[in-house]
Amino acid sequence: MAADKVERALVEQWREMLALHARTQCELDRALHGHGLCASDFEVLDVLSGTAPAGACDFRVQEIAERVHLSQSALSRLIARLEKDGLVERSMCSEDRRGVRVALTDRGRVLHGEVLPVQRSVLTRMLTDSD
Repeated sequence: MAADKVERALVEQWREMLALHARTQCELDRALHGHGLCASDFEVLDVLSGTAPAGACDFRVQEIAERVHLSQSALSRLIARLEKDGLVERSMCSEDRRGVRVALTDRGRVLHGEVLPVQRSVLTRMLTDSD
């Protein structure tokens, strides 16, 4: 049956994607560990680094959660840890008192700049098709 063969190929492709993601995540964690970060920490710093001038880029926690694919509770714990380490700062949203905005500190921006080439190197090595 041709449909079964197509379905098996689709499932196999999906599993290969999951395996690549897992291998890449592990490599990122290893490479970033020496800088005191894990892959998820870096993703938050990377989102917050944005393209705006230093200090001008901040996001609501919900906006970050959508971009880094973490649950709001996991992200809140991660942000609390990054804040404790002096890498981000939280503030209340002026437009919504229930909301929280997060921004990089100067220290967070410097660390992001230092580890950006490390992260990009791992991505290049892991995701560049070597066939």
